[in-house]
Amino acid sequence: MSVHRPMGIETEYGIIEPGNPSSNPMVLSAHVVAAYAGAPGSAGRGGHVRWDYAGEDPLADARGFRLDRASAHPSQLTDDPEHPAPPEEDIPAGEAAPPGGAGPGVRTTTLRRPTPAELALPTATNAVLTNGARLYVDHAHPEYSSPEVTNPLDAVRWDRAGELVMRGAMDALRHSPGMPEVVVYKNNVDGKGAAYGTHENYLVSREVNFGDIIRYLTPFFVTRPIFCGAGRVGLGQRSERAGYQISQRADYVENDVGLETTFNRPIINTRDEPHADAARFRRLHVIGGDANLMDVSTYLKMGTTSLVLWLLEQGEVPLELDALMLANPVGETWEVSHDVTLTHRLTLADGREMTALEIQRVYLRVVADALTQAGRTDQATRDVVERWAGVLDRLATDPADAAAEVEWVAKLELLDGMRRRGGLPWDHPKLAALDLQWSDLRPERSIFNRLVAAGRVERLVPDPEVAAAEHTPPADTRAWFRGQVVARYPGQVAGASWESVVLDLPGHEHLVRVPMTDPLRGTRQHVGALLERSGTAAELLEALTAGRPGHPGRA
Repeated sequence: MSVHRPMGIETEYGIIEPGNPSSNPMVLSAHVVAAYAGAPGSAGRGGHVRWDYAGEDPLADARGFRLDRASAHPSQLTDDPEHPAPPEEDIPAGEAAPPGGAGPGVRTTTLRRPTPAELALPTATNAVLTNGARLYVDHAHPEYSSPEVTNPLDAVRWDRAGELVMRGAMDALRHSPGMPEVVVYKNNVDGKGAAYGTHENYLVSREVNFGDIIRYLTPFFVTRPIFCGAGRVGLGQRSERAGYQISQRADYVENDVGLETTFNRPIINTRDEPHADAARFRRLHVIGGDANLMDVSTYLKMGTTSLVLWLLEQGEVPLELDALMLANPVGETWEVSHDVTLTHRLTLADGREMTALEIQRVYLRVVADALTQAGRTDQATRDVVERWAGVLDRLATDPADAAAEVEWVAKLELLDGMRRRGGLPWDHPKLAALDLQWSDLRPERSIFNRLVAAGRVERLVPDPEVAAAEHTPPADTRAWFRGQVVARYPGQVAGASWESVVLDLPGHEHLVRVPMTDPLRGTRQHVGALLERSGTAAELLEALTAGRPGHPGRA
């Protein structure tokens, strides 16, 4: 309903070793993951648990086919083809749920125990954290994939927790003899042609036709950066031209629709890998968004997208949205980003022209009308709609009025001030340096942190709540079960993924996988009491299988 749905954010962070431009970013990224997971006193972080790749299917396409593995680019094989999960054996029948239905209501699966050689494979580049998140090396970057949340405010909370994870890793490396100095940035480009992603994920009803997602989300995504772009110095993938633009990712969009994520990047990604019950859900994998430091930018990015998806789930899309189809979506993606005046007029398929602000206002009006007709709007949804309307109004009147909420506006104000004081052109190295320093996660170096300290940034989530989210999972999704199991049973969890936890129980011949195909089960309300009374993973399994034939369970 409305803004409420399972969602999350994956952020690949920029990384450098100061003074050593030839350093290997994959090695540096591995140091970051290992430092956070294995630092002294880090037992409460998790990190000792391997990622369970079983069930991942990155080559399934939502358009109804599967890309042949031999034809896939290596970057698309995210299911770890070199080290697949152990084969499954002895799959028992029946649902596993303790008396009263207090458990996740899942089927357990026994797995072959890995060989000593398999156990010797490195785990430092892939860790499951106690807050339910995944921390790993994705290509040449450390990536924090947030746990599943159910609303945009929690998306902000656990996305910012990822910044604390990266700071913790930098601190651990700094105090580790023999380790290189590493600096991590929350941005999307290096200014020299390389881009790295901030991907959003939203579970959507499988009943929504994917053609409708393409049709109605394309104009929305093309124009959405006006309130959630992070801002960037330089135009073109390699900053070939001087200037400033709204979005860091826009110049790297090269296709309307496609399965790729690291090349030929599309506006609408077609990966059909729900990490949930595929009969009920599809996962919309959004690859064109920016890494945001500002709460409101992240909040609106997640909240407005969820609202448009809610509209599609209602089954009847107003004709007003049909009239917004674009003549050249990729070209308009670039043009919208390059126009900080917000006056560029996009050419529609029917020949009309509209600004990005006008297109967003159509989406806002259609969503608001549908919510009114539905008659069941909750406070979280009303807040997103009101914020959406207010920010669009401020951007239309004077973008500077939205500087405390919209990241590209705040950054532009600082850069323009530097330009005026020094008479600097847009291609001056000082401006590029400030752009980079904006996203520096070292508190003492971060330009953004200075704005926060000066009260020039609106925060939606207090710092103490973000600090708690670094170690604690969301209570209202299956991430609670995942994070709590990792925290409570160190040494007894062999692996975990979005939809499973693999237990390694003393005295058991096989590993046991506990699948979780429903993201809204395994919550604190659902399994909190069960976890509290299960002192070991074996006791947890006994409780989960209570009532299944051959398993007497617990009273």
